Amino acid sequence: MSAGGEAVFSQFRKGVVELAILALLHGGEAYGAEIVDRLGEHPGLAISAGTVYPLLSRLKKAGLVTSVWRESPLGPPRKYYRLSTEGEREFGAMAKAWEGVTGAMDSLLGKEAVR
Repeated sequence: MSAGGEAVFSQFRKGVVELAILALLHGGEAYGAEIVDRLGEHPGLAISAGTVYPLLSRLKKAGLVTSVWRESPLGPPRKYYRLSTEGEREFGAMAKAWEGVTGAMDSLLGKEAVR
């Protein structure tokens, strides 16, 4: 991928990471390292902890997630995150918007592919 292509890919990825985190938390609570690992299972969404934790902090300040510390049987206590009621609403709205965008892009890219 060219340097310009890498920059575009990076911008796309940054734009969807918030939705990806909300989607992960829609399925239940998770702690930060777990979120990093689960995003890493999807090569297009793999990002560092240094990006995830500030985003989780921003989502918490926006009232979209809540957090609680819990003891871990494997080490130090972990901070678990979950969607708030507002976060569930925001996730639903963002997921619906995403479906519209991806549907439109799939259509456009499909048309371009047959030219």
